[in-house]
Amino acid sequence: MKEIIAIVGWVVGIQGGLGAAGRLFGDGPWGLLHKWWDVPTPLYVALFAVGAVLAVYGELGKKRASAA
Repeated sequence: MKEIIAIVGWVVGIQGGLGAAGRLFGDGPWGLLHKWWDVPTPLYVALFAVGAVLAVYGELGKKRASAA
């Protein structure tokens, strides 16, 4: 289960980071989310943060499981 959480965290974090970076440094958001929904920049930043937390949680859980 931790592997799935880590993968979801990575995907969500990358999409949030790409969307925020595209809005800040480009002419529009990058990634896939903007193709389906009109997401504001603060929500992209929140998606990046939530994705990072999920990815770290999943990766640490995998390391703990392999150490035991």
